[in-house]
Amino acid sequence: MSTQTPEDQYVKVGDINTRFRTAGDKGTAVILVHGLGDAVETWEPNINILAERHRVYALDLVGFGRSDKPLIQPSLSFGAQFVSDFMETQHIERASLVGNSMGGAVSLQLAIQSPDKLEKLVLENTAGLGKGVITIFRWLSIPIIGELLSRPSRRGTIWLFKQIVYDPTVITDDLVELYYQLASLPGAQKSLLSTLRTGINLFGQRPQFTRPIVENLGKITCPTLIIWGQQDRIIPVEHARVAKDGIPNAELQIFDPCGHGPHFERPEEYNKLLLEFLRG
Repeated sequence: MSTQTPEDQYVKVGDINTRFRTAGDKGTAVILVHGLGDAVETWEPNINILAERHRVYALDLVGFGRSDKPLIQPSLSFGAQFVSDFMETQHIERASLVGNSMGGAVSLQLAIQSPDKLEKLVLENTAGLGKGVITIFRWLSIPIIGELLSRPSRRGTIWLFKQIVYDPTVITDDLVELYYQLASLPGAQKSLLSTLRTGINLFGQRPQFTRPIVENLGKITCPTLIIWGQQDRIIPVEHARVAKDGIPNAELQIFDPCGHGPHFERPEEYNKLLLEFLRG
C-alpha cells in the first residue's frame, strides 16, 4: 500500500480549472465528492486504501478547494453535470460515486439524471433529504450576517470542526491551518455562501432543493450504500432513513459514535465497509 499522498493535478472541465487527485490503476473507477467548504484533502485517509482495488479520483468541486471560483449561480444540476464532465475528461464511462454531505446531494442528482453513468452509489451524511440542518448554516443564509460569520479565522475553523466531529481529538493543528488557508483563498467565502444559500434559508434546507431529490429517489436503480454518523450535528441522522426507504436497492450503516464525516473520523472501518460494498 502506498502511503504517499497523490499529487495535485489540474484539468479544464469546460472553462473551470479543476484540481483533482488520482491513485490506483486497476479495477473500477471510484469518484470521491466532498461536501460544502471542503476539498480533496478530506479524502487523504481513504484514497490510497481504496486505490489498492480501484482507480480512485477525488476532485475539488467548482468554487471549492483550489478549483476555480467563478461568479455563477450554483445548483445541484450544475454540480452533477460538472462531475459528469470531469468523468469525460478522464475517459470514465461509468463510476461508483462516494459523496459526503453536499457531495452526496450532487451524487444523488447525477444518479437521478444520468443513471447510466453510475456503477454504485455511496451516500455519506448526505444533504438534500429533508429540512433539518445545523442552526449556524441557517444564520449563514442571511445577507450581511452570513458574511460576518463566515469571515475566515483559525478560531472559527476550530469551532466548525467541533460541530462536524464527535471525537475532537481528530482536530489537529495541521488540519485547522489547512482549512483556514483554503477558506482564505480569493473567492472562497463568496463561493461558500452562494452555494449554501442555494440550498438553505433561515428555515432549513429549502424545499426547492430537497423536493426534486426526495421525490425521485425511487428512480435510483444502482446498488446504494448509505452511511451516517449517529451523532451528526450538521444533518440529522433521521435523514438516513429517508434515503433508505426511498431508494429501492439500498443498505444503511450507522457509525456510532461518529459525527458528520465517518470517512475521516473513523477511516479504518469506513474504508473496510466501502471496499466490501464496492466488491459485492
